[in-house]
Amino acid sequence: MEDASRHHEATIKDVAHLAGCGIASVSRVVNNKGQVSPQLRAKVLKAAAELGFEISDLGRSLRSRKTQTIGCVVPSISNPVYSAAVQGIQDVAVENGQQLLLSCSNYDPEQELKAVRNLISKRVDAMVLTVSDAQNSAALDLLRSRGLPYRLLFNSGPDLSLDCGVDNYEAARHVGQAFSKMGHQHLGYVALRLNRSDRSAQRLSGLKAACEALMLAEPAILEVDENSVFLTTQLQTFLNNHPEITGIFASNDQLAIAIIATLRQLGKKVPQDISIIGFDGIDFGLMMEPTLATIVTYPYEMGRNVAGLVQAEQNNTTQSFSPIEVGFEYRPGGSLGPVSY
Repeated sequence: MEDASRHHEATIKDVAHLAGCGIASVSRVVNNKGQVSPQLRAKVLKAAAELGFEISDLGRSLRSRKTQTIGCVVPSISNPVYSAAVQGIQDVAVENGQQLLLSCSNYDPEQELKAVRNLISKRVDAMVLTVSDAQNSAALDLLRSRGLPYRLLFNSGPDLSLDCGVDNYEAARHVGQAFSKMGHQHLGYVALRLNRSDRSAQRLSGLKAACEALMLAEPAILEVDENSVFLTTQLQTFLNNHPEITGIFASNDQLAIAIIATLRQLGKKVPQDISIIGFDGIDFGLMMEPTLATIVTYPYEMGRNVAGLVQAEQNNTTQSFSPIEVGFEYRPGGSLGPVSY
């Protein structure tokens, strides 16, 4: 009859049972500490071998209390920006012999907190997070109370420092300048979940600052949900209420592309009737007609950089830690044109 112990992954308790000793004795053998007779040591090692139990891996885990896992929480991986950043984190984790545990919050602070609690229960060694609002985050409060190392990706922290990301405010100022150079005086800002994304709020602040400095009208605001089936109705109502708008800044490229498609359905041409600028610089923006004018960011590099910061934190080299602001650039595209009078 086949040994039943082979039907599940062996544990330290299984080793102790087969060796006929207590768990504490197995722990002393694993850690090579304390008094253990040669006979008992031999029994423990034999039992471990029979069960296919990796003494060395467990020993390292018990001695260091490390699981060699990194937790990661991002709003979504349907957005190419987040998936690219996660790939960067994953690559650095693999290079350092670690595994990545990923959870998505769907832009929901309650889900963020649940995700962090779950990852803590998995005994991750550290975390990388993008949260809805870093200034008011129960998830970050929990991590700080537990003393678990973490770094922020895309967010500015409670002290307004950026762990790794883009200066959203400054990037949005560039957007306002690009519209102004083409003669646009009345702009709209269309954002996903504005009240649940501090990045979107920072972009709005930057756009408002540019409009004020350039003597443009204050931008009108439309907030929509991700993948909203009501975008056509919402956009139609928005433009009816603000017929003076000639340019729209979308809070990300996916939304910008959806707006362009919706404008076509409404019988409006881009950029002849309305110009569009996005944010992120995803590749698809170069494949469409017209090409998408946007702010290009570098999420893969951000992911690698923030993973490096976490490694420094774990290795107690935080004295050399400094936040990393990855640059951005404005990419012209056919979706931005001069105002038609």
